[in-house]
Amino acid sequence: MLKKILLALILLPLLFILFLWQVNPSWWQSMKSEWLAEFNAERAEAAASWRNDGLAFGRLNDQQSCLEHSLSNFDGCTGFDCTVNYGRFLRACLETAQPSEGFCEAVPGFREEPTEDDKAWAKDECWERNIRGEGCRLLMRQQQLFCGPAEDETTASLPTSESDG
Repeated sequence: MLKKILLALILLPLLFILFLWQVNPSWWQSMKSEWLAEFNAERAEAAASWRNDGLAFGRLNDQQSCLEHSLSNFDGCTGFDCTVNYGRFLRACLETAQPSEGFCEAVPGFREEPTEDDKAWAKDECWERNIRGEGCRLLMRQQQLFCGPAEDETTASLPTSESDG
Protein backbone atom coordinates (compact mmCIF):
# COMPACT_ATOMS: atom_id res chain seq x y z
CA MET A 1 0.00 0.00 0.00
CA LEU A 2 2.84 2.37 0.87
CA LYS A 3 4.40 1.81 -2.56
CA LYS A 4 1.14 2.78 -4.27
CA ILE A 5 0.90 5.99 -2.26
CA LEU A 6 4.50 6.93 -3.04
CA LEU A 7 3.98 6.15 -6.70
CA ALA A 8 0.87 8.35 -6.76
CA LEU A 9 2.72 11.20 -5.02
CA ILE A 10 5.43 11.07 -7.68
CA LEU A 11 3.26 10.32 -10.69
CA LEU A 12 0.52 12.93 -10.13
CA PRO A 13 2.81 16.00 -10.17
CA LEU A 14 4.62 14.62 -13.22
CA LEU A 15 1.31 14.13 -15.02
CA PHE A 16 0.24 17.67 -14.09
CA ILE A 17 3.49 19.12 -15.45
CA LEU A 18 3.10 17.06 -18.63
CA PHE A 19 -0.46 18.37 -18.95
CA LEU A 20 0.69 21.99 -18.62
CA TRP A 21 3.46 21.42 -21.13
CA GLN A 22 1.22 19.79 -23.74
CA VAL A 23 -2.07 21.67 -23.31
CA ASN A 24 -0.49 25.02 -22.42
CA PRO A 25 -3.63 26.75 -21.07
CA SER A 26 -3.89 30.53 -21.36
CA TRP A 27 -3.46 31.16 -17.62
CA TRP A 28 -0.23 29.14 -17.74
CA GLN A 29 1.00 31.11 -20.77
CA SER A 30 0.31 34.44 -19.07
CA MET A 31 2.00 33.30 -15.88
CA LYS A 32 5.08 32.19 -17.87
CA SER A 33 5.26 35.45 -19.82
CA GLU A 34 4.93 37.53 -16.63
CA TRP A 35 7.68 35.52 -14.98
CA LEU A 36 9.90 35.82 -18.06
CA ALA A 37 9.39 39.58 -18.31
CA GLU A 38 10.22 39.99 -14.62
CA PHE A 39 13.28 37.75 -14.94
CA ASN A 40 14.56 39.67 -17.97
CA ALA A 41 14.03 43.01 -16.22
CA GLU A 42 16.02 41.82 -13.19
CA ARG A 43 18.87 40.56 -15.42
CA ALA A 44 18.96 43.83 -17.38
CA GLU A 45 19.06 45.84 -14.15
CA ALA A 46 21.89 43.69 -12.78
CA ALA A 47 23.83 43.98 -16.05
CA ALA A 48 23.51 47.77 -16.01
CA SER A 49 24.62 47.89 -12.38
CA TRP A 50 27.74 45.78 -13.01
CA ARG A 51 28.59 47.86 -16.08
CA ASN A 52 28.17 51.14 -14.19
CA ASP A 53 30.35 49.84 -11.35
CA GLY A 54 33.02 48.88 -13.88
CA LEU A 55 32.92 52.26 -15.60
CA ALA A 56 33.19 54.05 -12.25
CA PHE A 57 36.11 51.93 -11.09
CA GLY A 58 37.87 52.35 -14.42
CA ARG A 59 37.68 56.16 -14.28
CA LEU A 60 39.79 56.10 -11.11
CA ASN A 61 42.23 53.31 -11.98
CA ASP A 62 44.43 51.90 -14.71
CA GLN A 63 43.86 48.81 -16.85
CA GLN A 64 46.02 46.53 -14.72
CA SER A 65 44.07 47.57 -11.61
CA CYS A 66 40.82 46.72 -13.39
CA LEU A 67 42.07 43.24 -14.20
CA GLU A 68 43.51 42.60 -10.73
CA HIS A 69 40.38 43.92 -9.01
CA SER A 70 38.09 41.78 -11.17
CA LEU A 71 40.13 38.63 -10.70
CA SER A 72 40.64 39.05 -6.95
CA ASN A 73 36.92 39.66 -6.35
CA PHE A 74 36.01 36.86 -8.72
CA ASP A 75 38.15 34.31 -6.87
CA GLY A 76 35.87 31.90 -5.05
CA CYS A 77 32.87 32.97 -7.07
CA THR A 78 30.93 30.10 -8.58
CA GLY A 79 28.30 29.89 -11.25
CA PHE A 80 27.71 31.25 -14.69
CA ASP A 81 26.01 34.45 -13.47
CA CYS A 82 29.03 35.35 -11.41
CA THR A 83 31.40 34.92 -14.37
CA VAL A 84 29.16 36.97 -16.65
CA ASN A 85 28.82 39.76 -14.08
CA TYR A 86 32.57 40.08 -13.50
CA GLY A 87 33.10 39.92 -17.27
CA ARG A 88 30.75 42.89 -17.68
CA PHE A 89 32.54 44.74 -14.91
CA LEU A 90 35.98 44.10 -16.43
CA ARG A 91 34.96 45.03 -19.95
CA ALA A 92 33.41 48.32 -18.80
CA CYS A 93 36.34 49.05 -16.51
CA LEU A 94 38.85 48.65 -19.32
CA GLU A 95 36.85 51.10 -21.46
CA THR A 96 37.44 54.01 -19.09
CA ALA A 97 40.68 53.01 -17.34
CA GLN A 98 43.99 54.75 -17.85
CA PRO A 99 46.42 52.77 -20.01
CA SER A 100 48.85 50.50 -18.18
CA GLU A 101 52.31 50.07 -19.59
CA GLY A 102 52.76 46.52 -20.88
CA PHE A 103 49.13 45.56 -20.25
CA CYS A 104 48.82 43.86 -23.64
CA GLU A 105 52.38 42.58 -23.73
CA ALA A 106 52.57 38.78 -24.07
CA VAL A 107 48.78 38.57 -24.33
CA PRO A 108 47.78 36.40 -27.27
CA GLY A 109 45.45 38.07 -29.73
CA PHE A 110 41.75 37.30 -29.53
CA ARG A 111 40.31 34.58 -31.75
CA GLU A 112 36.71 33.39 -31.88
CA GLU A 113 37.97 29.84 -31.47
CA PRO A 114 40.89 29.90 -29.03
CA THR A 115 43.91 27.82 -29.90
CA GLU A 116 45.56 25.43 -27.46
CA ASP A 117 48.21 28.13 -26.84
CA ASP A 118 45.48 30.66 -26.00
CA LYS A 119 43.88 28.22 -23.58
CA ALA A 120 47.23 27.42 -21.97
CA TRP A 121 48.00 31.13 -21.56
CA ALA A 122 44.67 31.78 -19.82
CA LYS A 123 45.07 28.72 -17.59
CA ASP A 124 48.61 29.71 -16.63
CA GLU A 125 47.57 33.29 -15.85
CA CYS A 126 44.82 32.02 -13.55
CA TRP A 127 47.12 29.52 -11.84
CA GLU A 128 49.80 32.17 -11.27
CA ARG A 129 47.18 34.29 -9.50
CA ASN A 130 45.95 31.23 -7.57
CA ILE A 131 42.44 31.52 -9.00
CA ARG A 132 41.01 28.10 -9.64
CA GLY A 133 37.55 28.85 -11.02
CA GLU A 134 36.86 27.91 -14.64
CA GLY A 135 35.36 31.36 -15.17
CA CYS A 136 38.79 32.93 -14.63
CA ARG A 137 39.77 31.80 -18.10
CA LEU A 138 36.76 33.60 -19.53
CA LEU A 139 37.82 36.78 -17.74
CA MET A 140 41.27 36.44 -19.25
CA ARG A 141 39.56 36.26 -22.64
CA GLN A 142 38.25 39.75 -21.89
CA GLN A 143 41.86 40.94 -21.71
CA GLN A 144 42.56 39.21 -25.03
CA LEU A 145 39.52 40.84 -26.59
CA PHE A 146 40.55 44.25 -25.28
CA CYS A 147 44.11 43.88 -26.52
CA GLY A 148 43.00 43.08 -30.06
CA PRO A 149 42.78 40.38 -32.70
CA ALA A 150 45.44 37.81 -33.38
CA GLU A 151 48.02 38.74 -35.98
CA ASP A 152 47.22 35.69 -38.09
CA GLU A 153 43.51 36.50 -38.01
CA THR A 154 42.31 37.26 -41.50
CA THR A 155 40.11 40.29 -41.83
CA ALA A 156 37.33 40.52 -44.32
CA SER A 157 37.87 43.19 -46.90
CA LEU A 158 35.97 44.25 -49.92
CA PRO A 159 37.59 43.49 -53.23
CA THR A 160 39.14 46.49 -54.91
CA SER A 161 37.40 47.59 -58.06
CA GLU A 162 39.47 47.44 -61.18
CA SER A 163 38.61 49.37 -64.28
CA ASP A 164 38.60 47.53 -67.57
CA GLY A 165 39.89 50.72 -69.19
